[in-house]
Amino acid sequence: MNSPHHIERPDGMDSRSEDGTPNSEGTDRIDGVDRIDGVEGIDGAEGIDRIDGIGETRKALGGFLRARRGRVAPEQVGLVGGRRRRVHGLRREELAQLAGISVDYYVRLEQGRATQPSPEVLDALAGALGLDTAERRHLATLAGARRDPAPRARVSPLLQRLLDGMAHFPAFVTNHRLDVVAWNRLGVELIGGPAAPGRRDRNNARYLFLDLAARTVHPEWEDRAREAVGQLQVSAGRYPGDAELTALITELSARSAEFRRIWATGEVVMCAAGRKRLRHPEAGLLTLDYETLHVPAVPGEMGLVVHVFSAEEGSREAASLARLAMAVPTGGG
Repeated sequence: MNSPHHIERPDGMDSRSEDGTPNSEGTDRIDGVDRIDGVEGIDGAEGIDRIDGIGETRKALGGFLRARRGRVAPEQVGLVGGRRRRVHGLRREELAQLAGISVDYYVRLEQGRATQPSPEVLDALAGALGLDTAERRHLATLAGARRDPAPRARVSPLLQRLLDGMAHFPAFVTNHRLDVVAWNRLGVELIGGPAAPGRRDRNNARYLFLDLAARTVHPEWEDRAREAVGQLQVSAGRYPGDAELTALITELSARSAEFRRIWATGEVVMCAAGRKRLRHPEAGLLTLDYETLHVPAVPGEMGLVVHVFSAEEGSREAASLARLAMAVPTGGG
């Protein structure tokens, strides 16, 4: 559909400490990270910093709390902000007071020196930060002691038959790393990129951040990029020992300043349903409904996610999908 045009963005972000002063440890620094001495195979990644949420879950917890604390304006919780305030969001002592815990204990949580906070403490922090359901679950995952191995979900023949049977509904399947692992022919027509014939790398996150074509296919690119990063945040929290996931996030943090910017917000996203706009080279701009269906590898694991698109009956989009379905041969990916 669209040929890939890979770009590298090794430029660093201006990283600052909590009081607004420049971070002396380098412009690529993100809160609470550990330095990695080189990332093999990534141009410009020599000495890139490791971002929060990768490998060390206690530091991931601290990074998530810092990010969410930075997004709560003092006025939202009845505190006085003021023009001369040098901290974005809440101070540590303010959040501790709102949550009803000691400042010392909260500081230890952010620094990764306190382990397994109680459900009551987590609930109090979530309430003070205004976390939604997905964010509360992510907070509990980061704070918990259990760490699951990466799921080994596979595309079964039955799942592929189901995809092929949905000839009039574009569909594709991703795993917890956002690799596109299966699709139907109309799905290839719709998303192109990661599912394009002959493409060697089928990771949707790399496509979004490193391939200029993605910005043409996805006119609401910022929303799609935030979704991808939010889903990787969830996966990194659940499977910190997944070496392939660690390598992916490290690579993207090295090559894309936009990825680092979005990751630093601590935003968490779970696949759901809604509407998306996509641009097809022949059908033009399409506004489609989408639904996500979860296929667990085993009970409790994230497994695979099936993304299915459709259009309202009688709409221009429905007619466009029908024409595309007639133009492509049937069969699986």
